[in-house]
Amino acid sequence: MRKQRLVIIGNGMAGARLIEEVLDRGGRDLFEIVVFGDEPYGNYNRILLSSVLGGAHSAEDILINPPAWYQQNGVKLHAGLRADAVDRGRKEVHGTGGIVETYDKLVIATGSRPFIPAISGIYADSGAFKRGVFVLRTLDDCRKITSFATTCRKAVVIGGGMLGLEAAQGLLDRGLEVHVVHKSPHLMNTQLDPPASAILKETLKCMGLHIHLEKMTSAVLGQGRVAGVAFEDGSSLWCDMVIIAAGIKPNVDLARQAGLAVERGLVVNDELSCLNDPAAFAIGECSQHRGKTYGVLAPLWEQARVLADRLTGRNPSMAYRGSKVATRLKVMGVDLVCLGEKDTGEGDEVVQYSEPSRGIYKKLLIRDNRLVGAILLGDSAMGSACQRVFDREERLPADRASLLFTPGGETKVTSVADLTDTTQVCNCNGISKGDIVAAVKAGYRSLKAVCDATRAGTGCGSCKPQVQAIVELAANGLIVDDPSAYYYVPGVPLSKSELIKVCKEQGLRSVSAVFNALAGGKDDPDSKMGLASLLKTIWGEEYEDERDARFINDRVHANIQKDGTFSVVPRIYGGVVTPEQLRRIASVAEKYDVRRVKITGGQRIDLLGIPREKLPEVWNDLGMPSGHAYTRAFRTCKTCVGSEFCRYGLGDSLGLGIKIEKMFQGIETPHKLKLATTGCPRNCSEATTKDLGAVAIEGGKWEVYLGGAAGSRVRKGDLLCVARVHDEVLMYMGRFIQYYREHARYQERAYDFVERLGIEKLSRILVDDVEGICQRLDAEIQAAGDAYVDPWQEAANPEHPNQFARVLTLV
Repeated sequence: MRKQRLVIIGNGMAGARLIEEVLDRGGRDLFEIVVFGDEPYGNYNRILLSSVLGGAHSAEDILINPPAWYQQNGVKLHAGLRADAVDRGRKEVHGTGGIVETYDKLVIATGSRPFIPAISGIYADSGAFKRGVFVLRTLDDCRKITSFATTCRKAVVIGGGMLGLEAAQGLLDRGLEVHVVHKSPHLMNTQLDPPASAILKETLKCMGLHIHLEKMTSAVLGQGRVAGVAFEDGSSLWCDMVIIAAGIKPNVDLARQAGLAVERGLVVNDELSCLNDPAAFAIGECSQHRGKTYGVLAPLWEQARVLADRLTGRNPSMAYRGSKVATRLKVMGVDLVCLGEKDTGEGDEVVQYSEPSRGIYKKLLIRDNRLVGAILLGDSAMGSACQRVFDREERLPADRASLLFTPGGETKVTSVADLTDTTQVCNCNGISKGDIVAAVKAGYRSLKAVCDATRAGTGCGSCKPQVQAIVELAANGLIVDDPSAYYYVPGVPLSKSELIKVCKEQGLRSVSAVFNALAGGKDDPDSKMGLASLLKTIWGEEYEDERDARFINDRVHANIQKDGTFSVVPRIYGGVVTPEQLRRIASVAEKYDVRRVKITGGQRIDLLGIPREKLPEVWNDLGMPSGHAYTRAFRTCKTCVGSEFCRYGLGDSLGLGIKIEKMFQGIETPHKLKLATTGCPRNCSEATTKDLGAVAIEGGKWEVYLGGAAGSRVRKGDLLCVARVHDEVLMYMGRFIQYYREHARYQERAYDFVERLGIEKLSRILVDDVEGICQRLDAEIQAAGDAYVDPWQEAANPEHPNQFARVLTLV
């Protein structure tokens, strides 16, 4: 039997997915498959373009099917070759350069293109974009932006939807000052209602993004190169790069030339065939079904499955009825689940919970006792439960709150046992629960193995906890250990102990040296800060600092605020301050017009609202050491007044606290450390809920506690030992801090570390010295303390000319 010729125009997410679905159904035996792709690559994951832009992924990382894959599967790929015309009478597709391909079945999957608003000054005289104006739609766009960004300081992104925020995130990760300009009063107004948008806006501002709402851009300024943007209200904003992300429009020029029915998109019926040609089909963003076009991935995957069933005869009666839009994603690291509708209709029931200070907003839209819409922003723990009842159109429980909150406030992943096999888990790659279960049954029994086999979790990554839960369920406990789970940082395939050993043996004193020696020269942005912290712990003064390996706070030794200014927190040992120090603080606050002076919870004084370029002057005028309120290090030791003044005091907690601060100041750790000492068991300074704490008891002794917490979770510390004098408290605390530095995971809090190892094991190591390492720990923590140099006193010699350079703001 002669194979039919299946020609697919478009090698993007929809077209390439259709090829996979057809092949999975035995399509290689039924069709000669030919595909036209505009770009000179195979197929890649467009969802991750912002990650490539930000440096978290390389172009190679996001390839799904490289060109060799097509050849291996008998697919003829015209890579980098545009389809110029369709002759439906002759059933021919004509491509650039005289290429002609005949077809029996034609699928148009040309996707969408960026919408370019009517803004003057976008184009140069040549008709191309002015130098510095870009869109972000392809890998080539991404490469051009990345290259140009190295010459830029400030970027404007026109458009505050999903695409605009993704582009903004990538540019922020590149170190640019980024402004998002949006004509609507609300960010992501297609997906979010006004309250959710307002909370998202504040969250993104805290991350360093500048947001301008209800702003219509009228012109891009500059002659040969971008020099700013102008707005309809007469204001302007200086910038040297503009990204246009104002939406997309279906790419239907070819379909219109072919005489197919086109409205907003290429019109198709429930069989996904074009209205006036049963041999032509359309899927993806270029298609319009029942009046709707879709700009998210889930409907594209569903269309590809339906059309593959029909084309291969697997299920010739299969019909596409439209998609219930459900999106699980991360917007600049913020968890977000959007289901169905967002606007309330007459008679609808609305259940809402809002906690703006934590960036959390939850809303259920209920109609006829069924969930027709939901927004879960900042906390998606119940996303799976909501999606299950949404997909199945189940009647809701009387207790609506059960769909918003986990029992008892727990944050563990919702059970996946009730999800159907067709429930989509990974929206980035369209992977269902059934796909994951099938991979486990095929022998992939670790999270990484399943992700590699199915591509689940390889997009934004927000679905990984759910994927892990499904793997554990399907494997029935027979999980294979995944070595990468023990890597200290994702970009270097070594555990922490192995990494320390190799760095010492090979003398690797910088982050770039580690990448060159241990990661094949591949730079991994997600690993930089963790490596920088570890190398500084290993080498101390010999560590070779590299500016781009540190977060902005660590580069300028101050804590960045939501408006781009910084806070300065000088060290105040034990909370004891002299009149002269108070006068200096007051003088600095007046001289530099400090917007707020605040007594902190750690017994210090915080000066807020200081411009970056003024930081060295402020530190010089203060003449006080840094309080390290900006980095992962020992922060402060909270104290009570102790035995000198308090009638209940059993020990000199104030004196001990000052000794602690002077001994451990500036020592970097896997996460910040907060300590406290209290002069009696009344515990006025909450020593038992700090990372380390010392409590005075009868007989002049001290209880030493580890692993307390009083933040998002509350935990009383575990008693390590009873010390007799101050020096013993310092010794045991120092041993723990050094052991924590050497063995904790990066960003692992002390209380998690204590729970993971257990207080019994820590007591044997740090008190009983069963491993014979206490003498070394004592020496190394002492050496770390002795090597301390106040970073504020080094500010006269910046590491980089622009370290404290002024950042330009609104003109």
